[in-house]
Amino acid sequence: MTSGPETLQSVFDRTFADLGKAREAFEAQLTPRESGTVSSVSTGVAHVSGLPGAGFEELLKFPRGIFGIAFNVDEDDIGVVLLGDYAKLQAGDAVERTGRVMDVVVGDALLGRVITPLGQPLDGKGAIAESARLPIERPAAAIMDRAPVTVPLQTGLKVVDALIPIGQGQRELILGDRRTGKTAIALDTILNQRGRDILCVYCAIGQRASAVAKLVANLQEQGAMDYTVVVVTEGNDPPGLAYIAPYAATSIAEHFMEAGRDVLIVYDDLTHHARAYRELSLLLRRPPGREAFPGDIFYIHSRLLERATHLSQERGGGSLTALPIIETEAQNISAYIPTNLISITDGQIYLSPSLFELGVLPAVDVAKSVSRVGGKAQRAVYRAVAGDLKLAYAQFEELETFSRFGARLDDDTRKTLEHGKRIRSCLQQPEFAPVPVPAQIAVLLALSAKLFDTVPLEKLKDAENAAQAAAAKIPAEVSARFDTADKLSDEDRQAIIDIARQALAPFQPAPESPPESEPKPADER
Repeated sequence: MTSGPETLQSVFDRTFADLGKAREAFEAQLTPRESGTVSSVSTGVAHVSGLPGAGFEELLKFPRGIFGIAFNVDEDDIGVVLLGDYAKLQAGDAVERTGRVMDVVVGDALLGRVITPLGQPLDGKGAIAESARLPIERPAAAIMDRAPVTVPLQTGLKVVDALIPIGQGQRELILGDRRTGKTAIALDTILNQRGRDILCVYCAIGQRASAVAKLVANLQEQGAMDYTVVVVTEGNDPPGLAYIAPYAATSIAEHFMEAGRDVLIVYDDLTHHARAYRELSLLLRRPPGREAFPGDIFYIHSRLLERATHLSQERGGGSLTALPIIETEAQNISAYIPTNLISITDGQIYLSPSLFELGVLPAVDVAKSVSRVGGKAQRAVYRAVAGDLKLAYAQFEELETFSRFGARLDDDTRKTLEHGKRIRSCLQQPEFAPVPVPAQIAVLLALSAKLFDTVPLEKLKDAENAAQAAAAKIPAEVSARFDTADKLSDEDRQAIIDIARQALAPFQPAPESPPESEPKPADER
């Protein structure tokens, strides 16, 4: 009968002995942790005291799951850019250091997803599987790690691919007034990458939620979300989120680039980014400069766009092509922010509101648009026709201005005007309809050979469609040279022109028959 209590007593003794040994072996380790206090909160920013060890751009943790970035690091005060709803904070709340900078989730799990700059999903498809994280602010690749831009990035837009070519690794600015089709050019470029093994990142900065939803729906409808990541900040989000959005999107794109992939990133648009930074700077009492923008506004955009490049083969050979979008006011491309970005980028595509109102879509002003790098990467077959085409189009625009005064025109001037009208018409194309390279070459060679000059203007669009369809008849050995640096021989060129001439034959006006001579009266015989 005593075996039970004795066994239980032994269990207690052994347990307390183990506890005693563990207590003796335990050494308390004190981990210092800095904790600060919110001293004031205003729209999108907060001032914090009591964190003497916090560094510049360090991530700080606030109550209720809100984070912030240390922006102004003074001796007794830290100005923090909030990345959440500032209405949930109040003076006296505790603040903790995280010891790290702001980072974002990267990896293949993001393809096809719509996320915030914090990596939170917005598409209702569940949580994102995290494989790796990268800081949103990273140094650009060193000069010795870069390679020349040698491969073209086909946009599917005839006017861009022929006259303002873009290369993989280039930074090409898209600018123009409000509602002139800037986003449409970027969207068509994304759609044209389907099947080309090029990943895309679209960054919407301060856009309306309805506009972003429509764009995502178009990408899904066209099958482009399979290779696209969409990073979104809406217009009612805190300005801190709009500020970090392009940097987070660039880190996502850089992860693919460093893995040897070719990536296209669109910033839509950096006007909202600049305004968000100005708002934050003025709230943090930074001195304004030209047009009320702080002096470092150039630096925030240059360090962003400098990350777009083409890496050398030793670094994997990946590329990151940037298409920043900027909005001008009253066609003023010499304003502060547009001139900043024009000087940072490798060229610009300018969209004219007057062309847009005339229905010339895309409304690209060829005279004010330029590509400083892409011409070296442009395919040889394009270079064979682009030079003459651009010169003829520029002459047409000059003559068109003078012809409006009603001056009498000679035959050569009239022919130049008619040829220019057909160039302008053939360079137009509808949205969501990128044109493949062979079809573009067939149309451009037909234009350079002036095959469209005899086609009536009202039949020109049907004639162009016929020429594009006839591109399927181009011999395979000829079309194979479109993707190489080889120039087209005279025989290849003539073969394509003959195919286009045959396709355009039904649209040529019928030759006028000579009037029949009337029979003479009998008395004159």
